[in-house]
Amino acid sequence: MPPPPHRPGVLAWQVFRGSDAIRQGLVTEHQLRSSAWLRLRHDVYADARLDRDHALACRAAALRLPPEAVVAGPSAAYLHGVEHAASFADDVHVLVPRAMRLGPQRGLRVHSMGPATSPSYASAQSRKTGCGPGPAVRPTSDGRHTAVLPSPGGLRVADLRTAGVPVATDPTSAAWETAVWLEPLRAVGIVDSLLRQGSTSREALADVADRNAERPGGRRARWVFGLADPGARSPAESELRVRLVLAGLPRPAARHPVRVASGLVLHADLAWPAYRVAVAQDGQHAEAGGGHLDRIATLAGAGWLVLPVTGRRLRQDFPGVLREVRAALGARGWRQ
Repeated sequence: MPPPPHRPGVLAWQVFRGSDAIRQGLVTEHQLRSSAWLRLRHDVYADARLDRDHALACRAAALRLPPEAVVAGPSAAYLHGVEHAASFADDVHVLVPRAMRLGPQRGLRVHSMGPATSPSYASAQSRKTGCGPGPAVRPTSDGRHTAVLPSPGGLRVADLRTAGVPVATDPTSAAWETAVWLEPLRAVGIVDSLLRQGSTSREALADVADRNAERPGGRRARWVFGLADPGARSPAESELRVRLVLAGLPRPAARHPVRVASGLVLHADLAWPAYRVAVAQDGQHAEAGGGHLDRIATLAGAGWLVLPVTGRRLRQDFPGVLREVRAALGARGWRQ
């Protein structure tokens, strides 16, 4: 049985500069190549037990960024709880002062323009701690990882820089940045999620859109915000709703409540109440009163025309889905 990999306690659950750890005598260059460590970027390593998610990518990027840079856009949305906003393999989006120039780094997307007069950039800078380390991340009793502040008792070796959860722009600014920087279908899904979890509000989005209406991307952000809906419960549902609207169909209501004869209230994923037409997507949000097929049957029994749409059809046969929805609406009296 091979011996356990060498993992000094001070580096456990950390993201750190390899050169710092070698200089402090914590590990050797050879030991950094062991299974105990994951190389994330040039000279940036992590405890291999950490989850390989976008938060880890952000922590790695932060170790090679100047203190003026903050995580922004979809990367900030991820840190605010929108898990589908970015993956471990996606670029980390950062915002820097306009006068700052950063050299190219693999896996990093640098922007110099966030929303004007936004409190997020100033407040983010006020939360910076100079060149000192940020919060560490260690596992909780249930195996999840959570941010914790470093102990004042000096658990770290002098000059060893470790990366905790980086500072990010606030959720409303992250929504504006996402709307400007990403393609609309993906951006709307992220903004939907920020609205649904209460991280921002329609009023806050309207305010940031008004303040930035004349800036580059301002009209695009307002348009994306207009397409957003906090009722959406998945990125695929957001994408289907937006694609149907952009194809010229009337805007559906997300999670429209329908009370059936038994008194049970079911929610149609996407609905056109005036025409009693609904789309049920994938069955991933089945109601407590029954499964996906039961829900479709119950809605149909209440006089609704329900079209099931799978993720595969959304990806591979959207024109067919569009024809079916258009025909269903037309059969119920809609005229384009």
